[in-house]
Amino acid sequence: MLPELEADITAEELDREARGELKSLPGDLAELVAKHLVAATRALAAEDAEKAYEHAKVARRFAGRIGVVREAVGIAAYHAGQYAEALSDLRAARRMTGSEAFLPVMADCERGMGRPERALDLVKSKEAEKLDRSGKIELAIVESGARRDLGQLDAAVVTLQRLPELRDPQPRDWSARLAFAYADALAAAGHASAAADWFGRAASFDEDGETDAAERYAELTGAVIEDLEEDDDFEDDFADDVSDEDVLDDEDSGDSEDEAPETASTEEDSDVDDSEVDDADASDDDFDDEDLDEKPAPAPVKAEADKPAEEAGFGPAFIEPDYGDVLDGPADKPEA
Repeated sequence: MLPELEADITAEELDREARGELKSLPGDLAELVAKHLVAATRALAAEDAEKAYEHAKVARRFAGRIGVVREAVGIAAYHAGQYAEALSDLRAARRMTGSEAFLPVMADCERGMGRPERALDLVKSKEAEKLDRSGKIELAIVESGARRDLGQLDAAVVTLQRLPELRDPQPRDWSARLAFAYADALAAAGHASAAADWFGRAASFDEDGETDAAERYAELTGAVIEDLEEDDDFEDDFADDVSDEDVLDDEDSGDSEDEAPETASTEEDSDVDDSEVDDADASDDDFDDEDLDEKPAPAPVKAEADKPAEEAGFGPAFIEPDYGDVLDGPADKPEA
């Protein structure tokens, strides 16, 4: 039995590129498939993953050899927790379209199936290098989760810490998810104060309620975030409390041992085997353990408009990265 279509659904709601792919179907069938794809999209927007999955499966029944259809089924199945089916459909969509854009979701499906090692294989694949900046950030978030699955808690933090976008004060499409994933990794590694700070930062970016950052912030601090965007006094207080030394400086590679501040890293704190320890990264040495343990967790703040991003003080949450798992290659640089 086919799931019922809402009366106001029209094929024209489907984007032009997708409608173009459906032109190989007979007219009436193309319209039916398009309507089910639209219905699946609406259901996902309404957070009804099961309904989206049912509509997408109808589209696949009639047009399983069309890339946009297999992609829609894969995404709907992923949100519905049907990871094996999602992976199968996304692999098919990848073959049909030649796009690598599905790699982050495919890697997360491997995690969902209890195979974090395979997720890391996709992260390190040559195909991953073809992703745009947004795709690489999403893949890094999945990598961080996979390392947590493997018990590499400090490496999970470092995976995201090395992304320049983490220190970008301007809101981007990925800002809320990236800040939330970093906060989650910090919390799992035992850095509660720093995690609270970054859950607050994630909440300030998350205008659409994409994450539960505000709830996690409240759990850790007992405070409720009502409206960080309009709380100017709160932002000013935070800006005064944070100096440039609290921000990870990627270009500072000349600090001597005498000049380097105490770090939060000890053999007792590290959950990662010494054989997997990364060489110390001089660019990440500007960290003070007081930022994690002694300073109260401030909420996030937007950098002043006239300051460049690298000078904006908005985070005491960077931990010493030289005791994480081995991370291949240099830190990614943002595209121009």
